[in-house]
Amino acid sequence: MNSKKPVIEIKDVYTRFGDRQVLRGINLNIYPEETFVILGRSGCGKSTLLRHLIGLQKPESGDIHIKGVDIIHADDEKKRQTLLKVGMLFQNGALFNSMTVGDNVALPLKQHTPLELSTIRIMGRIKLDLVGLAEFEHHYPSQLSGGMKKRAALARALAMDPEILFCDEPSAGLDPVVAVGIDQLILKLKSAFKMCIVVVTHELESVFTIADRIALMDGGRIVFLGNKEEMKKSDNPIVRQFIDRKPDQDIIDTEQYFNTLINE
Repeated sequence: MNSKKPVIEIKDVYTRFGDRQVLRGINLNIYPEETFVILGRSGCGKSTLLRHLIGLQKPESGDIHIKGVDIIHADDEKKRQTLLKVGMLFQNGALFNSMTVGDNVALPLKQHTPLELSTIRIMGRIKLDLVGLAEFEHHYPSQLSGGMKKRAALARALAMDPEILFCDEPSAGLDPVVAVGIDQLILKLKSAFKMCIVVVTHELESVFTIADRIALMDGGRIVFLGNKEEMKKSDNPIVRQFIDRKPDQDIIDTEQYFNTLINE
């Protein structure tokens, strides 16, 4: 049992899109200075949960508290002030192609602080140096590789010195070597800033590199919650299927299918 007060508390969260129940009673506590991974295959509800956590979408019911603030029911200003303590790395980076890398990183500081432009530029350079892009301040996103775009987006997510960093599929679309570099960068950030990092992913190798705790989602529910070693030893059939990369039992046997067609 963690003795620290949670920085994120999720209680009985349900979400429905039309007739489809996407989240089915999510309950989670996430603590300071931990890297918490929300794991699951496509369609399990993890991305919907992330949208709730960063205030982009309200659930059908339930409560979400960040730093003690109910972000679902708080007024707009209280919600805004709370979410200023949160950084977000989007899956595709979401950089503005018409702006230089330096201007992309500076944007949150220009929008949300009264700092002078000279100070903002210095702070932006510090963040770019942190992710290994100090020499690319004046480049445009189109001039960067996929991994460099992710690092630039990460620098922007860190611009406001957040207490909580959310990462949506940080290694998606990257080759294995670059993906490992992103994982190592996440570990470096955790060590340097002592922040809470919440990562949504389906990349199992990445999970076993960065995670302190893991929540495995399936069908809108959390079916496993624990650390890496507990997950590896789990006899939960859904966990084992995910770790052992076994297909669903109802997938069609191709050879049997073609034999059926031939014999008809």
